[in-house]
Amino acid sequence: MPRLSVRGIEFHFEDCGGGPPLLCIPGALGSGATDFGPHLEGFSRHFRVIAPDPRGYGQSRPPERDFPRDFFERDAHDMAALMSACGCEVFNVAGWSDGANVAMLLAALYPSRVRKLAIWGGNSYISAEDDDRLQRIRLVHNWSRRIREPLEATYGDRLQELWSRYCDGLHDLYLAGGEICRDKLHLIRCPTLILHGALDPLVPEFHPRLLAQRIAKSSLKTFPDGGHNFHLLLADEFSAAVKTFLQ
Repeated sequence: MPRLSVRGIEFHFEDCGGGPPLLCIPGALGSGATDFGPHLEGFSRHFRVIAPDPRGYGQSRPPERDFPRDFFERDAHDMAALMSACGCEVFNVAGWSDGANVAMLLAALYPSRVRKLAIWGGNSYISAEDDDRLQRIRLVHNWSRRIREPLEATYGDRLQELWSRYCDGLHDLYLAGGEICRDKLHLIRCPTLILHGALDPLVPEFHPRLLAQRIAKSSLKTFPDGGHNFHLLLADEFSAAVKTFLQ
């Protein structure tokens, strides 16, 4: 798979298909292949799909991933620079979970570059409920094998250490006020599709409803049977909604 050196980091990314560019941003600890694998072929029939491993995740290592308070914004600048390096100045963006947060910042900080935005499983700030929920899933040995094993294949015995650093980083961000991008949502000018799994155990409904209220050109679609990763478990329904919106 392609690799490019951008902002001092050598990024690994999936690059497939042709047509309008579509940047797919994975969630915490994820990679383009793990978080978007089932959709790469389908999306690539309509778009040039670029699905990177963010810095410190997947095969974009070194460096070791760290979590300063501005790490979401840092990732947004990384993604903008990577797309420039790929020759894509204007592009669509799809982001899941942490990738949704990065995608919102990308659209807010680079409004002339993001054509359309599709996001799910994200949150614009960290509430007390969010912080408590995250700390309760801190121990990776309590995760389901389906979620844990692909990450163990990538990170080996360092998975718990990396996840603990992530939990600590978000807790520090929560203590500092919890802002991720709530104060920048008004800067997002592109059409935005907000997708939400009604059964999401990590992101309560108040988060997508706030996004729909504050992002001007947005619409909210709920998947009644969807959890946090409904794009993988309800792949056909999800894919149809996103492709219809982006086209």
